[in-house]
Amino acid sequence: MSEHATLSDLDAARDNTQSAAAQRESVEVIPAANESGQPAGPDAETLSMQQALNRALSEILEADRKAVVLGEDVGQLGGVFRITDGLQRKFGEARVFDTPLAESGILGMSVGLAMAGYHPIPEVQFDGFAYPAVNQIICQVGRMNYRSRGKLPMPITLRVPSFGGIRAPEHHGESLEALFAHVPGLKVVSPSTPHEAYHLLKFAASRPDPVVFMEPKSRYWQKGPVDTAASGYSPEGARVVREGRHLTLVAWGAMVARCLQVAELAAEDGIDIEVLDLRWLKPIDAEALATSVGKTRRAVVVHEAPLTSGLGAEVAALITERCFGTLKAPVERVTGFDVPYPSGDLEDEYIPDIDRILFGIQRVLEYRRG
Repeated sequence: MSEHATLSDLDAARDNTQSAAAQRESVEVIPAANESGQPAGPDAETLSMQQALNRALSEILEADRKAVVLGEDVGQLGGVFRITDGLQRKFGEARVFDTPLAESGILGMSVGLAMAGYHPIPEVQFDGFAYPAVNQIICQVGRMNYRSRGKLPMPITLRVPSFGGIRAPEHHGESLEALFAHVPGLKVVSPSTPHEAYHLLKFAASRPDPVVFMEPKSRYWQKGPVDTAASGYSPEGARVVREGRHLTLVAWGAMVARCLQVAELAAEDGIDIEVLDLRWLKPIDAEALATSVGKTRRAVVVHEAPLTSGLGAEVAALITERCFGTLKAPVERVTGFDVPYPSGDLEDEYIPDIDRILFGIQRVLEYRRG
């Protein structure tokens, strides 16, 4: 198969996403509450993550005349996942425009636009397509501000549909957070709900630094309340989405919903699980980790990327450094396997499922020293 799928392939992948997500997420119910755990505001709307991201982009373009959206098929088509649907009609071809099928060119153009005073918001169609742009991301986007001693900031918000769960072909599902987080100069964030997607994207777009915005593509059509006002809401750091006392589950992106399902099942056996949505994968909110795990004294980190050198290792190290004296068990990691991210039905074997996470929790709870 060629590196870039045809539009019919991409539409088929989109349909598979909706079908697969509906099957696997059917038991999930997102409560009518905002992300701080308080009741949703009177103006909260029920939106999908796709709609929330589209709304955020529209408001960013409306508020910032220097903001531009660019990428493959983001204009007339509205993007593979329709995140940019209608934006070109509203803001014109000079502000929302299609590019050639060349990710290195998309990021190289974004660097030039940023140097000229614009705020580019490029889209890479799928996470696996980001590899051809790694040179631009590492050597230019991440370094230009440092290299110029602050004279050339890079206010680039790189949107990357990320992770698996849509049973798409090879290169259409990856988990690249450790790669991006390892690059000095980059910030990395991943939302888990429509409310988070709306607010985190608007916040990322207001930063003077380059932000890699990793959108969990399997969650694009999951709906939830979005409070656009959200007074008192903070888009910085991690957030506790469920309080507990026996163990902390740490996750981000699509795995947050999976961990909430696990916590509900564990509660039936009297196990009280706290779920921490890391949100910012760089910088990591070490204080939030220490506070949560300091209370529960046990931790399991869940992510889709392979185990070896995954971001879970950094999270586990931070927890150990901050909570070593009070931990009752080593930090457990439940992750993907050390193989290339699989396509199609093999995803179900690769992505951490409820049973694997429950077994990880069991190992931590049953751990005894000596």
